Order: sequence, then structure tokens, then C-alpha cells
Amino acid sequence: MTPNSAHEQVLPSRSYAWLVFALSFLLLLSDYMSRQVLNAVFPLIKAEWYITDTQLGTLSGVVALTVGVLTFPLSLLADRWGRVRALTIMATLWSVATLGCGLAQNYPQMLLARMLVGIGEAGYGSVGIAVVLAVFPPHLRATLTAAFMAGGLLGSLFGMAIGGAVAVHLGWRWAFAVMAMFGLALASVYPLIVRDHGPAKAAETARLPWRQAFKSRTVIAVYAGSGLQLFIAGSLMAWIPTFLNRYYGLAADKAGAGAAGLVLSGSLGMVLCGMASDRLSRGSRPRKLGLAIFYCLIASVALLAAFQLPPGAAQIALVATGMFFAAGTTGPAGAAVANLTPLAIHGTAFATLTLANNLLGLAPGPVVTGVLADRFGLQSALQFMPLIGLAAAFAFWIGLRKYEADLCLATAAPVVK
Repeated sequence: MTPNSAHEQVLPSRSYAWLVFALSFLLLLSDYMSRQVLNAVFPLIKAEWYITDTQLGTLSGVVALTVGVLTFPLSLLADRWGRVRALTIMATLWSVATLGCGLAQNYPQMLLARMLVGIGEAGYGSVGIAVVLAVFPPHLRATLTAAFMAGGLLGSLFGMAIGGAVAVHLGWRWAFAVMAMFGLALASVYPLIVRDHGPAKAAETARLPWRQAFKSRTVIAVYAGSGLQLFIAGSLMAWIPTFLNRYYGLAADKAGAGAAGLVLSGSLGMVLCGMASDRLSRGSRPRKLGLAIFYCLIASVALLAAFQLPPGAAQIALVATGMFFAAGTTGPAGAAVANLTPLAIHGTAFATLTLANNLLGLAPGPVVTGVLADRFGLQSALQFMPLIGLAAAFAFWIGLRKYEADLCLATAAPVVK
């Protein structure tokens, strides 16, 4: 079997495929709503418990850290034991843990509950996209990856906007409770409709060594570039509501709504950049990584300019532009990983991508920004953050140099010995 043997798989009907996408996308919304609702209530928790920005950033970053540490082993188990069953268990756990956040009485209890949220969410992004890609043709991979992962930004948007509104009217604990109820409802429906597809059966997957997820220099460079670029997205999602509260004088609900609008820009950018990558790369497969480099550079320039400006319309416009391109690398990166690894271990391969995204980007981003904010102020901390995009562009450039050769090798070489 070759990586392209997936092309010969009999795909289910288009209507069923889009139903799988919709339900998996809604679960990803729940995932990120549960993760990011905390950011909308940062000011309220800080005032009630008298904690520092570093502690607030840790509450946000600990979820990404837990996801990063556990995503690979949990996704490997899901590939072997059944992806749909694993996703259902994950969604139930993160929803119950989110309810626990609302019940926490002090900082240590909240930190523990947030760690449990991370355990529940650890494998969802990687296993969920594997479920989706298994029911669609390969030529849509960048678009589907970007559209699916945009659920993370949309979930962040809804988590901050709805969470902020609920917190102002009912208290911050109810913000967590609302997110938990949404997740539990979806977890009860998902296994009734979605089935496992593709070659991810235990016997076949067991014959594929996990080393296939690291089989080329290109895919390793893509993991690194994607993770470094998401340092920017992770920092912005965690701190933009607080930034609007401190520098624009907005209350928690208005700051959450304003941050949601900026995150919407990122969601649109993720989808549209993914679609552009598929369309513009039809005659040149390596062009996807060239576009990823472009997205990194334009996001860094826009955000570096934004945080040099005083509060105002120009600053917000530049932040929105930066966020539009900041996560634009998601589609090209996901497509490259899918193209360079066998379908049967896509859960494991995307787990590796998720590991890099979290350990290099989403986990350290909020924490590093919080530490710098305690020392220099939040706006000064945000001036540092876009520089990471330059390192991401360099990693994608390394991958670009060998992409065509590694893709040809991956297509020609058998993976089951």
C-alpha cells in the first residue's frame, strides 16, 4: 500500500460526508469554546482571586501544554481502537471538566480542572480531521483542513463572545456551565450518526509504524513551521480580550465581543487562505509551502506595525489584518502532512502536527506573553510576539526546498513491509 492508495478507497455519499464534517466541526467548536471561554472572564477571575497575569496565562497555556503532551499517544490509540469511540469519550471528558472550572473555588482547583480540559481535548483536532479526510477525495485536503481547523477560531470567537455576555449577566461560573452543556449534547449525538471509515482498522494500522509520521525532512519542517506560527495565534486569542479591556476601557462583555470580531477575521483568513492554497497550487504542488511563507511574513509585518501604534482604528485594522493571515498556514501545513503520510496513520500524523502546534505555539504563547506583560506591560509584550512568525517562515522555507522530492518518494515507496 502507498500513501496514495487512499485514492482507491470507496468513498461514502457526499451528503453523508458533509454530515460527518458538520458534526465533527461542531465538536471542534465545543472544544475551543470550552478552552477559550476562560479568556473572556480573565478580568473577573483576576479581580476575585487577586492573581497575576502570569497565573492567568498559565490557566490558558496549561490546556495547550496538556494537549501537546498527550495528543500523540491518545491519537495513536484512537487510530488503533476506533476514532469515533475515542472522539466521543474525549468530548464527554472536556465538557465535564469545563463544568468543573465553573465550580472551582480557588486557583489550584481551576488549574486542575483546566488540565482535565486539556486531557479531554488532547486528541480531538488530529483524530477529528482524520475522520473528515477519510470521507472526502484527496484534492480537497488543504481546503478541508483549513475549514475544519477554522472551527478552532470560531469556537474561540463564540467562547469569548458568549462567555463574556453570560459572565456579565449571570456570573463567570455560568459561562463555563453553558459551554459544558453544549459539549455534552453533541457528545451524545455524535456516535449515533458517524462511523469509522478508511483503512484505520486495528489490524492494518498496527502494521504501520508510527515512524511514518516523521518519514521526511519536509514533514518535520512543516510541523515546526506550523507550531511556531501558532505561537502568534495562541497569544492573540488569550490576550486580546484583556488588551481591549485595559487599553480601550471595554467591559468584559464588550471586550469579549470585540475580541470575537478579531478572531472572526482569523477564521475567515484560515478558510480563505486554505482555499487559495488549493486553487493556486494546482499546477505546482510546492507552491502551498511558498504561500505559507507569505502568510507568515505578512502577518508578522501587520502585527509588528499594529502594536507600535496607540489605541485606535488604525491599530485594530492592522490587528485584524495580522489575525487574518496568522493562521493561514493551517491549510497548507495540513495538506502537506496528509500528502506525505499514509492515510491509515493520519490520526497519528495529525497528532504530531497538533503536538508541534501546542508545544511550540499555543502552550507557550499565552504564558510567555503573560510573563512579559507582568514585567513590561501587555502592549510591550504583544510587540515581541510577531517576531516568532519570522522563525516560522524560515522553517517552511526549509520544507519547501525538499517538498517535491520527498512527495515523490512518499508516493512511490511502500509503507507496509
